[in-house]
Amino acid sequence: MTIFSRLSRRAEALRRRLGLSYDQILGIRFAANVGISTAIVWSVLQFAQNASPLLAVASMVAASDPQPKEAHKIFKARLINSLVGCAVGLFILLVGGASVLLLSIGMAVTVLVSSLVVRIKSMWLQAPITAALVIGTSIVHGSAAKGIADGLHRVAEIFFASLVGLSVSWAMSKIWLIPEGVD
Repeated sequence: MTIFSRLSRRAEALRRRLGLSYDQILGIRFAANVGISTAIVWSVLQFAQNASPLLAVASMVAASDPQPKEAHKIFKARLINSLVGCAVGLFILLVGGASVLLLSIGMAVTVLVSSLVVRIKSMWLQAPITAALVIGTSIVHGSAAKGIADGLHRVAEIFFASLVGLSVSWAMSKIWLIPEGVD
């Protein structure tokens, strides 16, 4: 018997003793996932130049789920919609430059592309958020080139953090087995 199966059996015995439902025990595993993922994301990004661990941690939570299949769906939707937002943001900056008017237009175009073409409803919000990061950073710095570099850097942090959230969710589901339908 492996250490993981022993831990899972002890966790199941504790769940029964405390009278916790399946959803409650998933919530506890989710708390563990978020705690572990936060430690990983924050620790790694502390060593990256010009990193923003706080934004990355928030993104990691948004891409996490205690059930790996759901976490994978969320990750895929975030990835696709982030790429849409990044592409529209870069296009706007390359064609028109950085301005509040073009930020508004870019955000609207991003929502249209995401909702009418990509059509992954669960993460429609991610596309304009990413476009805002790319275009808005250019406005703040007064330079399209600086904005593109910083915006892409932030998008990379978000992808990294989301991948950590997905990976920890998967690993924890293998380590901490929770029988489905337990109530």
